[in-house]
Parts: sequence; C-alpha cells; structure tokens
Amino acid sequence: MPKIAIIGAGSIVFCKTLILDILNSGLEDLEFALMAPSTLKTTWVKEFAERVIEANRLDAKVFVTTDRRKAVDGAKYIISTYQIGGLKATTLDYEIPMKYGVDQCIGDTLGPGGIFRALRSIPVALELAKDIVELSPDAYLLNYVNPMSMVCWSLGTTPVKFVGLCHGVQVSLDLISSYTGVPKNEIVFLSAGINHMAWFLKLEHKGRDLYPLLRERFELPEFYANEKVRGEVFRHFGYFMTESTGHLSEYLPYFRKNKKALELYCNEPMFGGESGAHVRWSKIVAEKYGSENILKDEPSTLPPRSIEYGSYIIEAIEKNIPFHFQGNVINDGMISNLPQDACVEGPMIADGSGLHKIIVGELPPQCAALNLTNINVHRLTVEAAISGDPEKIVHACALDPLTGAVLTLKEIREMASEMLEAQREWLPQFAGKRIQPKPTIIIPPDVKRAEVPLDPALAIAARFGELSAPAKQTP
Repeated sequence: MPKIAIIGAGSIVFCKTLILDILNSGLEDLEFALMAPSTLKTTWVKEFAERVIEANRLDAKVFVTTDRRKAVDGAKYIISTYQIGGLKATTLDYEIPMKYGVDQCIGDTLGPGGIFRALRSIPVALELAKDIVELSPDAYLLNYVNPMSMVCWSLGTTPVKFVGLCHGVQVSLDLISSYTGVPKNEIVFLSAGINHMAWFLKLEHKGRDLYPLLRERFELPEFYANEKVRGEVFRHFGYFMTESTGHLSEYLPYFRKNKKALELYCNEPMFGGESGAHVRWSKIVAEKYGSENILKDEPSTLPPRSIEYGSYIIEAIEKNIPFHFQGNVINDGMISNLPQDACVEGPMIADGSGLHKIIVGELPPQCAALNLTNINVHRLTVEAAISGDPEKIVHACALDPLTGAVLTLKEIREMASEMLEAQREWLPQFAGKRIQPKPTIIIPPDVKRAEVPLDPALAIAARFGELSAPAKQTP
C-alpha cells in the first residue's frame, strides 16, 4: 500500500488537485495522510476525496492528522505544500519593503519577501527531513514549497531523496505554443537554469527551430504586450525563459526600480506586474473562502489530470514507466557553469529505480550570469536560515538585484531589521538576536582629513589644477 503524506494539506485547492491527479493515475491500494496544524480544512478535503473514491469505486483511503510524524511514518511519498505565517506574514513581506520603496508584485521567490519566506520555511523543511530520515528513510519528498530554490538547497544538506516541482515550464510551453501555432505536445525542448529563471535552450517542431518565429512574434506589439518583461529579457539576452512578467520583474534590477520602469513594463493588472498583486489576491481568497467549505458542491467525477508533475512521478516509480520532467535538485554536475552546490532546475527522468538527473552542460554565459545574481541571494539566505546569523539576512537583501537597485546599504539594513522584528513569531532561529544598526557618520564641513596616500590619478589631477577642492563625501 503506497502511503502518500501531504504536509500542508490545508491548502485546499492545490491539495484537491494533487489527490485527484493521483487517484486518476490508476494506482491501487492507496492511503493518503493529510497533515496540517488544524483539521478544519483537511476534514473538508477528506470528505471530498472520500466522495470521489466511493463514486468511482477506487481502491484508496484517507485520514487526517495534525501530527507530522504520524503522517510521515511509513510513507513512501511525502508531498510538501505548507506555507508558514499565512496571510499575515505574506502581507508583511510586501508592506514593509514597499514602505522603503522596494515594489514587489508577488514576493515569494526572491526580493525581501522571498528571502523572509525562505527564512520561515527552511527550518520546517529541515524538521520534516529529520522526520523522514528517522521514520521513512527510503521515501521520496516532492517539494512544492516556495521559494523553491532556497528550500531545496537546504534539503540538499540532508540525506533525503527529494525533488522540487513547479509548473513554470508547462505554463510557458502553453504560451510558446500559442505564439508559434505549434501544438504543445509536439514541441521538443530543452530547459535548464534555476527555478523561475530557467532558459529554453532548444525549441523545435519536427526538426525545425522555433526560435526565429518566436523572435519575430515578440517584435509585434500585440504579442509583446502580453509579456513585456519576459519579452525584453528575451530580446536582449537571446533566450526565452520560464517565468512571467509579474515574477521575473522582481528578479532583475531593470523593471521595478522607479516609476518610469514600472509604468512601462509592469502596468498590466494583477500578476502582469501590478504592485502587491499576490497579497491582494490572497486577501480576496481569504475573505471569500476562508471559512467556507468550497469543496462541498464539487462534482465527484474524475477530471483529466492537471499539469502538475507529482502524480506522474509517483506513477513512474510505482509502475516503472519512465517519465521526463523538469525538477529542482542540487546541481552536482547537471549545469557545469553554475555553482555545483546550488539548487538548479533541469531535465530529469523518474522510473522504477527512482529519480535521475540529465546532464545539460554549459548555459550560454549571459544566461548563467543572470542566474548567478539570484543564486548569490539563495546561498546567503540559506546560510542565514540555517545559522541563525541575522547579519546574513542583511547580506542576502543587499545582494538582491531589485533591492540593491532601489536602496542604499543603510536603508537595506533598516528594512531587514524591521522585517525581522515584525516576523519573530515565525523565526525561532533568530531568538534573542537582532540586526545591529549602523549609525550615519556625519562629516563636518571643517573636518581635517586623515593623512592617507593619495590615489595616483588624483595626485596627477591635483598637480595640474584639475582638483580645486576635495570631493564631498556622503554617508
């Protein structure tokens, strides 16, 4: 009996999708363990799943628990979908940076919001990994928790067999299909990079390169208008990537740093780049469905499987039917010009013997360079989350491309400190620790400068009268 534990099963819609996908896979003798801190929403999911099981005469059973160890014990597959801090933390992730001028659309992958979401999520991921090692050491962990790269990087410090799963590639292929007029299932592709910033290195249809047509489409206003940020990156860096305007605009320094850039590239509503879109959407969902069982009237018929990879991976391992997918794992040779200890996203195969990476080789240098700007933040955030060193939070925020494009180092330190103080209830690793302020150094107008060796270029300029007075210094 394959036992499947879903950790964070209170995420009703996503949990429902995963369960329906697995039930539709043809696997038998299934047991679902639905775990969340409260049984309210998991009970709704259980009631719905049992209606589907009964109506379709399926061989499966479901139970709910608030005990993570009970859910994990004996499980062959563990699916993590939790969110630490809920709407309250997500609101803080947006509102505090916005007060300082860091404008985020979603804030769950990079930026100050993504950094603090990782600081909240990584300790739970490591606790879950510890339970798996003790109670189900041969289990596979399928992670859906964001920020994907940072959470999976932390899991790479454990012996757990894991893979991080996202649907960015599948959704991007829908767009490519619509732009080129080629059926999605006929597109042959190779995608690699990091989560939310992987690059389509190859796009073909029956041996024909689709890139010339895709480039042509993005020069037309009616196509470009749908994906201005992704279109601009494509036009200037040469490769199409796997993330949409709302997300991608946060990972780079070009598109959200001032009013002019926002109005030009991020003026579409909601996830097309609108400021605070994720928080606004989360509040709408909470107000409309927070206390309502939205599954009570759902039909009990089995719909077609969704685009999520999870059920196909489980089916591939159980039935030994190879399945190709995009996974997030520790690099370790997959992409040669990205750090080997980083979490990367690339092609994989699942079959009866487990999960296998496919070696990609080098990314185009400009693509690897953009990935590295994000990997720097990933590394420092993971170190902060594991070490509990608050200075590393400042370092991570300072290396974030968007934050660095907007704020000074002193402002970044103040913002990070305010976020840490506001979110302490979810950040136990920083208990008793604070980000120390760095006071502004005031330089009086009559201060006598310390005697130091003069830069040769300045000495030459001074000799020829090109420097009439010392340059003013600003703190």
